[in-house]
Amino acid sequence: MMHGSRSDLPEIKIGIVGLGNAGSSLLPAIKKHPHVSVTAACGRSKERLEKFAKDFNADTFFNVEEMCKGDVVDAVYIASPTELHASHVQAALELKKHVIVEKPMAVTLEQSTMLIELAKKNGVQLIVGHSHSFEPPIQKMREVIKSGELGEVKMINNWYFNDWIYRPRTPDELNTELGGGITYRQGSHQFDIIRYLGGGLLRSVRAMTGAWDEERPTEGAHAVFLEFENGTAATAVYNGYDHFHSTELTFGIGEGGPSVQSAKYGHSRLAIRNLSNPEAEQELKSQKGYGGSKAKKYAEEKHHQPFFGLTIVSCERGDIRQSPNGIYVYGEEEKYEITLNDETGRDAMIAELYNAVVHGKKAIHDGEWGRANLEVCMAVLESARERREVYLSYQVSNDDKG
Repeated sequence: MMHGSRSDLPEIKIGIVGLGNAGSSLLPAIKKHPHVSVTAACGRSKERLEKFAKDFNADTFFNVEEMCKGDVVDAVYIASPTELHASHVQAALELKKHVIVEKPMAVTLEQSTMLIELAKKNGVQLIVGHSHSFEPPIQKMREVIKSGELGEVKMINNWYFNDWIYRPRTPDELNTELGGGITYRQGSHQFDIIRYLGGGLLRSVRAMTGAWDEERPTEGAHAVFLEFENGTAATAVYNGYDHFHSTELTFGIGEGGPSVQSAKYGHSRLAIRNLSNPEAEQELKSQKGYGGSKAKKYAEEKHHQPFFGLTIVSCERGDIRQSPNGIYVYGEEEKYEITLNDETGRDAMIAELYNAVVHGKKAIHDGEWGRANLEVCMAVLESARERREVYLSYQVSNDDKG
């Protein structure tokens, strides 16, 4: 399955499924890894595939099964719409390809369990990402926690206020039943961060959600209280309605690490409301994909450390939060900063896949981890709907994964 590369270590050939914003964002990390290369892409846009083929000298396909036949790819990165994740992952696993799938991995726990069992049956790796617990500051926070320097974790908070609900969206992104809305799409990041930092098993969830704009008929906000089995408490607050932005509290640095460009107040909200028709929004969304006029130039952006909102960890003897260049540790005697290098979360994600496939190292962000994140998302929606605490069944411990 693997092929010789520029050294005596094997090379992994990756195919990208979905050339939107998520699929495009992985390309710099693949380029940086010395033993991973992109060899194929699968999508729906003929023009986008043609450009990709030219840029990467890669094979292109309109069908996942066709891409996974033969030895064109060893692994696939699935960044297609959420409602297609399960079928696309299943197709790749059945043809014994390793998989990284964007969060959430599916829209039901039954689908997730089926994919986990299929990966085990066929002896291939299933990793769920890009999850923000891959990001270096979150990794370093966990390292400080595990050192015991500040004592046990007692409380974790992640609060994120932004314009998510008013960024250009496809209809599925605004349909909760298809895995749309901020609880599925963004809560999965928050719960991933909280679970990774907390280490142990989550016990229960109590939540409310808000769908406050009839023209964007899905969850645009939630407030969630989570409790770990060991008593550690956590909150996840998200508001995507483009009023207050938490970048005011994170040094003007946003998700992924770029400095936030100043814009007119409520820019995203007003821009969407001024569009002439739904087709105009779809075209605007399309332009953010690979080769589009509004596509991000990830390799050219000047980055600080990324902020997925404001994350603060409280331990017995101190607190931890992110800084522009790493993390701040607020100990009993002093406050100090740990600076980090230019590695990104997607670099870490590719490394996790490579180490699992080539070196047999157990992946933290495997199918069970992804299913546990999905369970929290679903529990949040259930708790908000039924106005009760929901107990969890499919949780896994970070500590058990090394």
